[in-house]
Amino acid sequence: MNESTQTEAAAGTPTSYGFCSWHNRFADDVRLIDVIEQGSGSGGVQYACGPCREEHRLVPFADRP
Repeated sequence: MNESTQTEAAAGTPTSYGFCSWHNRFADDVRLIDVIEQGSGSGGVQYACGPCREEHRLVPFADRP
């Protein structure tokens, strides 16, 4: 049985898997939302999955003007 449980992305569409900072779990299609910079020491980053981006109206970092 060769049935896939995953949906296929359109050709040329990048996909990623990572930790969603909003619902605190790993998910598909995470995008960088915020870069936290600090003067000294390490900063951080926040990623969000598609459903969290929609629910919280988050704009990915790369899509901002």
